[in-house]
Amino acid sequence: MTSDSLASTPPRGRVLGHLNWLFNPFQRLDVPQIYDLLSMGSVTERTFYLNLGYWPDAGDADEASEALVMLMADWADLSESDQVLDVGYGFGDQDILWSQRRSPRRIVGLNRTASQVAVAQRRVAEQGLEDRVDLRLGSATQMPIADASVDKVLALECAFHFVSREDFFREAWRVLRPGGRLVTADILPMPLTGGWRDRLLQRLSWRLMANKFAVPDENVYGVEGYGERLARQGFESVRIESIRDRVYAPLHDYLRAHPESLRRLHPLARGFARMALRLDAASVYPGLDYIMTSAVKPG
Repeated sequence: MTSDSLASTPPRGRVLGHLNWLFNPFQRLDVPQIYDLLSMGSVTERTFYLNLGYWPDAGDADEASEALVMLMADWADLSESDQVLDVGYGFGDQDILWSQRRSPRRIVGLNRTASQVAVAQRRVAEQGLEDRVDLRLGSATQMPIADASVDKVLALECAFHFVSREDFFREAWRVLRPGGRLVTADILPMPLTGGWRDRLLQRLSWRLMANKFAVPDENVYGVEGYGERLARQGFESVRIESIRDRVYAPLHDYLRAHPESLRRLHPLARGFARMALRLDAASVYPGLDYIMTSAVKPG
């Protein structure tokens, strides 16, 4: 069965799962359950990225997703000599792209969702990249990776899931060589601002995201707390930049202008997305920040 047929024929058994996940306030799935449910549904046309994209120069969701992937590569200063560890790699699109455009010496990936791992491994093999890209089932907080063995650790839009993110920072420090770099694209709560209505909307938007996408309470802190935790672990040259204005609003505007992009989503998820798109971006994402981070292990 091809990737496209997997995406276009969601199992009937997922209907109840989607109903519970989307509309039951007491339903909270773990991370593999969420991504098993979402399957290969995405708003892209030519790839299976699940990231929100980086939109300054993008014409569609595929270009925006690839732009975010390459922004990660730029922040990491990804080069041909690098041994890379990629955590939370989804269906492997980013690792294939990095391998093709930046040619790092080797990429090892860890992902907890077995269904994604199987598809990603097959796609890597189809590209003939098995000797350079090794995608495995594994945890970002208990990495089966030797101490001081990698040059770059990359976490693209996934570290908010980890139990906990601070444990991931500790593991990233352990596996990085001296001088190695950790780079993340991550989602955080925004600091509360404005009157009580604004603050309530910010809290509600964050709580909806956190509940539906399995963000543990240990990971609920803002930019200042993020930097403090990296420094506490021993990282130096910590750089954090919010890119939320280049992510949420342009994605929202694109989907409103191109509703056909929702066709790959499960029908229930598609309906939920259409309801959200009736609102403006400022009403949907007020409590969500989106950051890029780079931090170096000294040595």
